[in-house]
Amino acid sequence: MKSAKFIPAIVVSAMAITGTSVLAAGGKDRESVTFEQLDANSDGQVTKEEMQAHRNQRFTNADTDGDGQLSVEEMQAAGQQRVNDRVTKMFERHDANKDGFLSEDELPKSRRADKMFDRVDANDDGTISEQEFADAKDRMGKRHKKRGNADSDDS
Repeated sequence: MKSAKFIPAIVVSAMAITGTSVLAAGGKDRESVTFEQLDANSDGQVTKEEMQAHRNQRFTNADTDGDGQLSVEEMQAAGQQRVNDRVTKMFERHDANKDGFLSEDELPKSRRADKMFDRVDANDDGTISEQEFADAKDRMGKRHKKRGNADSDDS
C-alpha cells in the first residue's frame, strides 16, 4: 500500500524537476539563434557556409585554451554559461516585484506537468497505478532509444 502513495510522489517530483528545467531553458533544449546572427553578410539569405561559420564560432568560443579541441571542462563551462544565461532571463521575465526572488506565485503554471500526468494515467481514473508508471517508463525508454544519439549537438 505504501507504493500506491510513493509512486505518484515520484511522478510528481519528476514532473516538478522537469518543469523547472524546461522553465530555465525557456522551453527549448538549444540556445535560440536569430536569422541575423546566421546571416553573416547581411544579404537576407543564409548559406551553408554561414551555418558552418556559426557552428565553428560556437566551437571557438568554447575552446577557451585555443588548442583546437574541447575538453570536458570546456564543454561543461560552455554549458554552464548557457544555463546561467537562461536562469537570468527567467528571472527577468518572471520576477514581477523585482525583488531578486521567485515566489511560487511568480512561476508560470506548468501545463506540461498536467499533460504528462494525463498521458501516464492511461485509464483516466485520476491516479497512476504501478503498471501505468512502468508502461510509461518503458515507452519513454523506447522513445529515447529511437532517437539514437539525440545528445549530440550538430548546430
